[in-house]
Amino acid sequence: MPKFIDTHPMEPFTADELKKLQSAPPDEFGVTHHDIFFSEKDNKIYCVLDAPNAEAIHKHHEKAGIKCDWVCEVKSTRE
Repeated sequence: MPKFIDTHPMEPFTADELKKLQSAPPDEFGVTHHDIFFSEKDNKIYCVLDAPNAEAIHKHHEKAGIKCDWVCEVKSTRE
């Protein structure tokens, strides 16, 4: 499955909520969290997600009331 990185504000999420999201099953858009990086100080989250396409990433975040600053499909050297 393709991987994507996106960024958006951390609010309204807390660090504990992000830890719970990390192990959430795939949503109805086929999105799962590969990893979540965050900075409470900078109010930023960087999500690394597995998803069928960028549109699924946007829908995943819109459902949570979040608008991504950007979404980028990426490849990993670990694959």
